[in-house]
Amino acid sequence: MPAALDAIDIKILDLMQRDASLSTAELAERVGLSQSPCWRRIQRLREEGYIKAVVAIVDPQKLGFHMQIFAQVKMTTLSEDERAAFHKAINNIPEILECWTVFGEMDAMLKVLAPDVTWYQDFIFNVILKLPGVIDVRSIVTLAESKSTTAIPLRARQFR
Repeated sequence: MPAALDAIDIKILDLMQRDASLSTAELAERVGLSQSPCWRRIQRLREEGYIKAVVAIVDPQKLGFHMQIFAQVKMTTLSEDERAAFHKAINNIPEILECWTVFGEMDAMLKVLAPDVTWYQDFIFNVILKLPGVIDVRSIVTLAESKSTTAIPLRARQFR
């Protein structure tokens, strides 16, 4: 935990990452502050980058996205311009929720939201394999989600 955060900051972050719809008054009451100092702390946490965004988490199933797929991507050696073009293209494809550079046999891992397998097959050929430098795709199709959270652990687990 960074030294700049005290116990109240941690409580505010914990509450906000679990329910960002809480009003400043509700947060202040739960952390034991009055509303104005709580609001100032929230503003400081935003300004210092601890709070990156406040969003609504939408249920993909209700919108027809029934599959989450991890696409492992193999790439050719890319110049800096080609790498920038790859990342720009990824950022413009809304079905790709996350993109990670990885060590090992593959070079990137994409988290893709898909309505069904047929759609995903077309997506591989018409989108992923046309991205700059992509030469191979291996997919891991998920069956069921057993845990999903956006909450960051605010204290590191202590092991002995």
